[in-house]
Amino acid sequence: MASALEATGDYRVLRKLKPRVANTPVPGIPMRLGLVLDVETTGLDPNRDEIIELAMTPFRYGLDGTIFSVGDSFQRLRQPSQPISPEITAITGIDDAMVAGYAIDPAEVAAFAAPAAIVIAHNAGFDRRFLERFSTVFTTKPWGCSMSQIDRASEGYEGTKLAYLANAAGFFYERHRAMHDCLATIELLAMPLPKAGTTALGSLLKAARLPNWRIWAEDSPFELKDLLKARGYRWNGDPGPLPRAWYIDVPDTDREAELDFLRNEIYRHNVDLFVRRIDAYDRFSCRC
Repeated sequence: MASALEATGDYRVLRKLKPRVANTPVPGIPMRLGLVLDVETTGLDPNRDEIIELAMTPFRYGLDGTIFSVGDSFQRLRQPSQPISPEITAITGIDDAMVAGYAIDPAEVAAFAAPAAIVIAHNAGFDRRFLERFSTVFTTKPWGCSMSQIDRASEGYEGTKLAYLANAAGFFYERHRAMHDCLATIELLAMPLPKAGTTALGSLLKAARLPNWRIWAEDSPFELKDLLKARGYRWNGDPGPLPRAWYIDVPDTDREAELDFLRNEIYRHNVDLFVRRIDAYDRFSCRC
């Protein structure tokens, strides 16, 4: 019936996400272990809010981004020190009764994550900051982001949210629970991109392997902030060791051109600027 509906051209059928069938790699192909993870939390601030659910799903992949098999997931709930707000329960479906008496053992988490060659999250800038506070094992791993390190716009997609991408790929799943988000992410990573021809994971791995440079426009003239913003600079207003200033991330090939732009168009004199090399071991962390 589903096939008949699709054949008319007037209907599109979404199918429930099913476990991936393992592929047998050609003998001798180098294999790596990847780890997709997701956290549900009591809020957005890693310095104040807490993890209430953690899921990690391992998978075997080739260096070209082919996913061969998916392992059993690690999934745990955790009771926070404060009650879960109604707003978080509405988003995650997790309430105080579900997490009462549960804890997550950092040592168990570290042992599960230790073999991974790369850790991937769909919003790594969020998940990594929470998890590095929870276990130091995540400070030792290279990270990738399936939301920001795959150029979905050039592939014809109009968004990057997980549910939107799943819908575009033709499947649905139980949203906003950590393990289901992991499995949906792996499914999307395994699929070929419509224009590039490589898998989404292959595109992510290529981006993750390349370093970039973060250039800080400290003490830039206030009246030129709109010019910086239009060029792609972002404002860091957080207190801490990093400058309260506008900054931009650029690839190695664009570093000198960006420095020339700042000196010629923003400061209008030769100035030493704070520049930092960032790779997958630091990217998305609080250290950047």
